Amino acid sequence: MTSAIDDPEEIARRLGPPLDPSSDFDLSPEVTPPEDAPLRPAAVLIALVPGQRGGLDVVLTKRSSALRHHPGQIAFPGGKIDAGDADAVAAALREAREEVGLPAGRARILGLMAPHRTVTGFSVTPVVAHVPERFELRPEAGEVEEAFTVPLAHVADPARYSIQSRRWRGRMRSYYTVPWGPYYIWGATARILRALAERLAR
Repeated sequence: MTSAIDDPEEIARRLGPPLDPSSDFDLSPEVTPPEDAPLRPAAVLIALVPGQRGGLDVVLTKRSSALRHHPGQIAFPGGKIDAGDADAVAAALREAREEVGLPAGRARILGLMAPHRTVTGFSVTPVVAHVPERFELRPEAGEVEEAFTVPLAHVADPARYSIQSRRWRGRMRSYYTVPWGPYYIWGATARILRALAERLAR
């Protein structure tokens, strides 16, 4: 019997219209983001592929340790929206092709989530897509150290999340974490996954 979160049509239905935006500052009301800093538009792809153990998996990446920003962190395929991108969907698909080798035309868009504000000044639109067949993950040399998948059932369970804190610009900032095996998923990636879990629980 297929679970609701393993059914792309049900996932699309539960995504529905975008809810309120999320933010890296959600759990730290005492830490306020700069009001005058313009947010740069970006998009990420939450690609759902057939799971290795059944169900669906989510494609994630481990950023190269040589990168200047967020080295070694777990992220979705994605990046800033370029002038040549028609919209957030086009940017997310382009980045997924470049970063993990998603073949063109293989992803079916299920819906968009509300933008997420990061501490680094981006407004990130998560694009949820279903890829009916698993494909060979090919990490982009220089930017992506590793590409891997995590069961959707794991990150769709709110009980899997914990809240931790660390010092940021002189103050303690709290954030979600949702570890999987050797991967420490936290920050914006975990917050976006937590928002997805909230949507799927509706």
